[in-house]
Amino acid sequence: MSGKSSGERRTGLLNGFAAYGIWGLFPLFWPLLEPAGSVEILAHRMAWSLVFVAAALVVVRRWAWAGELIRQPRRLALVAVAAAVITVNWGVYIWAVNSGHVVEASLGYFINPLVTIAMGVLLLKERLRPVQWAAVGIGFAAVVVLTVGYGRPPWISLVLAFSFATYGLVKKKVNLGGVESLAAETAIQFLPAVAYLGWLTGRGESTFTTQGLGHAALLAAAGAVTALPLVFFGAAAIRVPLSTLGLLQYLAPVFQFLLGVLYFHEAMPAERWAGFALVWLALCLLTTDAWRAARQLRAARTETPRLDAPASTAVDA
Repeated sequence: MSGKSSGERRTGLLNGFAAYGIWGLFPLFWPLLEPAGSVEILAHRMAWSLVFVAAALVVVRRWAWAGELIRQPRRLALVAVAAAVITVNWGVYIWAVNSGHVVEASLGYFINPLVTIAMGVLLLKERLRPVQWAAVGIGFAAVVVLTVGYGRPPWISLVLAFSFATYGLVKKKVNLGGVESLAAETAIQFLPAVAYLGWLTGRGESTFTTQGLGHAALLAAAGAVTALPLVFFGAAAIRVPLSTLGLLQYLAPVFQFLLGVLYFHEAMPAERWAGFALVWLALCLLTTDAWRAARQLRAARTETPRLDAPASTAVDA
C-alpha cells in the first residue's frame, strides 16, 4: 500500500470515528436543550439543519443536484417520504433521551441491521445465507426476551429501528449524497418546523427567546450537531471500505448504551442483559458472516473469471 493510500485510509478512519463518535454522544447533547420540550427541540433541529447544510453547500458550490431533483417528481416524492420518516426517528429519539430511555434508544440502533435485513427479505425478496437467517431469528428472540423484561414491547427501540431502516431503504432509491439528501429533506421539513415554532411563540410557550442567549445558541447548534457528523461520514465513505464502515457503525449504539448505563444510571436487570446479549450475539454472527463473504468476493475477483461459474444469489449484510 502506498504512503498516499495509507494516509487516505487513516484520514477516512479518523472521519469515521468522528462521525459515529458524535452520533454516539448525542445523549449528552439533547438534555442541554431543556426546558424546551421534545417537539420544540425537534422543530429547531429541522429548521437549523437546513441553515447549516445550505451554508455548507454554498461554500462547496454544489447546487446542480437540486435542479435535477425538482424536475423528477418521483424522486422528490421519495425525498418527502424520507423527510417524514426521519422526522419520526428524530422526534422519538430526542424524547427517549430526555425521558430517561437512553439504553432502550441504543437498542434501536443495535437491532437496525437486523431489521434492514428482514425488510430486504419481505419487501425486496432478497435471499439470505443461513447465518443471516440465524441472526434474524436470534434478534427476534431478543425482542421477545426484552418484551418480558420491560413488561411491554420495547416500542422505542422498534420505532427507531424500523424508521431508520425505512429511511435507509428510501435514501437508497433516491440516490443522493448525505449532505445533499439532508438539504433536500430539511427543505421539506423547514416550513412546518418554522410554522410550529411561530405558533409556539404566539402562545408564549417558546423557550428560544425566554431562556437566555446561551439556550438560544444551543437550540441553533442542533443544526450543526446534525450536519457535522454527516460531513465526517461523507469523508469517511469515500476513503475506507464499506466493510470497515459496517464495523464502525456499532460505535454509536455502544457509546449510547454505555452512557445510559454508566452516566445516566439506567436500570439493567438480568432479563435486559439477557436480551441485549442475544442482540450482540446476532450482530457478531452477522458481522462475521459479512466479513467472510467480503473476503470471498475479493478472492474471487483476483481469480480468472470462469464462464461456467454459477452466479451467487446471496445478499451481503
